[in-house]
Amino acid sequence: MALMITDECINCDVCEPECPNEAIYQGLDIYEIDPSRCTECVGHFDEPQCQQVCPVDCIPLNPEHIETEDQLLEKYETLIAVG
Repeated sequence: MALMITDECINCDVCEPECPNEAIYQGLDIYEIDPSRCTECVGHFDEPQCQQVCPVDCIPLNPEHIETEDQLLEKYETLIAVG
């Protein structure tokens, strides 16, 4: 699954620079995650880095974007191929 940021986000700015896929961006009110770029850090790290640094624990799995680890790895490989 891709991750998502809930409305509990306090816009602290710590998650965005941690994302190796540049999937996190400032939305209208809070930070958001582009599910087409989020691999839950598969291919980069063992744990999603945004979840590790979030001080309010507002980055759960996105139930609207269910993906297996193999699908996340395939997405990662596509993203690094495109550059």
